[in-house]
Amino acid sequence: MAFGVRSSFEVCVFDKDKQKLPQQADNQGLKTETLIVDLVKNSDVLMLAVKPQDFDIVLDEIKSFIKDKLVISIAAGITTGYIEKILNGARVIRAMPNMAVKIQAAETGLAKGRYANDEDLVLAKDLFELLGKVWLVKEEMIDSVTAISGSGPAYIFYDMEINKLDPLTIPVELKNEYVQKLKQAAFEVGFNPKMALDLAICTTASSIQLLIKTGHSPAELRKMITSAGGTTEAALKVLSGNGSWSEAAQAARKRAQELSRKE
Repeated sequence: MAFGVRSSFEVCVFDKDKQKLPQQADNQGLKTETLIVDLVKNSDVLMLAVKPQDFDIVLDEIKSFIKDKLVISIAAGITTGYIEKILNGARVIRAMPNMAVKIQAAETGLAKGRYANDEDLVLAKDLFELLGKVWLVKEEMIDSVTAISGSGPAYIFYDMEINKLDPLTIPVELKNEYVQKLKQAAFEVGFNPKMALDLAICTTASSIQLLIKTGHSPAELRKMITSAGGTTEAALKVLSGNGSWSEAAQAARKRAQELSRKE
């Protein structure tokens, strides 16, 4: 994500695991900080790409320095209300990009919290449009975004894996079948027909492009996208039991709701 937005924004990154920080970052248009507090102090916008189990620790570390900052969270299952409460009414936007962010072809759902304003939302939209397509949604739909564009690529990877399909030679008819299955799944988790179709088309296209551009196999990408106990794992359990994509999406959304931390 940092590499994707560096052309238009000055980007500074921090990770508690220093091995994950980009080597020779200055030569790649990025800055790094060794302390999270310094990152917060020197930033106007904070993007929290943190695992849910680490989130409370991070919020506690930054809450004294967050005044007048915009906070963008991509942590699954953690609501803007939860973050706002801990950060004393901070301006928060919740984002849910998918794995295609690696090739700047992501599908991202954005929802603003209680205190974020329209200008904040425009800024977040501009930022994530550098990484792919953006949909503005109400926060209650973020779990559905997770089920379709977040976990949805794994439905495609799983089908290609078990049928031993090559992304370079996948038939147009099968791509259209994927689109129709995802469209129906999106409709059944609450999207209107137009947005369901848009999400399905974009998610199918970016998933196949991800395979082609990264050179990874469907099995490798499926494993990358699947966290233990997460939404994608819940969906894949349904698919492996011969369930439909709609049933898989409903399982993913249900798991996202179970993992949710609200106010």
